[in-house]
Amino acid sequence: MDIETLRTQESLLVWPRFGATDAIALGLILLDMGRADSLPIAINIRTPNQTLFHAALPGATPLNDLWALRKSNAVLTYHISSLHLGETMRARGKTFANDGLPEGDYAAHGGSFPIRLASGQVIAAVTVSGLPQLDDHALVIAALKQALQL
Repeated sequence: MDIETLRTQESLLVWPRFGATDAIALGLILLDMGRADSLPIAINIRTPNQTLFHAALPGATPLNDLWALRKSNAVLTYHISSLHLGETMRARGKTFANDGLPEGDYAAHGGSFPIRLASGQVIAAVTVSGLPQLDDHALVIAALKQALQL
C-alpha cells in the first residue's frame, strides 16, 4: 500500500472524542467482523496506560497478543499506523534501533492504527493480529469507517 493512501486514511479516520464506551463499541464491531468470517485474530484497543478492549477469537494464539502489543507500541510512539511506519522505515532503510528502541518491543507490520482526536492528539491504538499484515490493516480500517459512520 502506498504511503499517500495511508496518510489519507490517518487524516480522515479521526474521532471527535474517544473513551471507554467508544473503545468497547469499536471492539465489538471488530469482534463481529472476525466472527462473521471465522478469523483467527486477537483484537486490542489500548491507551499507553490501559487496555480498553481485548478479545481473542478461536485460532488466535498468545503470539498474536505479543504482535498486537508490539504493533500498538509502535503506533503509540510514532503516531502513525503500523503499516505506514513499516512502509516508511523500509523506504528509508531504517529500523527501530536507529531511534534507540529495542526491536523486540516494536513491530512495523500492518494491523495497528492510531485513535486520533480532531485536536490531532493520538490517545490510543486499535490493533488486529492474526492475518497477513495487509488484511489486518484492512480489517481495522473497515471497522473504523463503520464506527465513525464514514
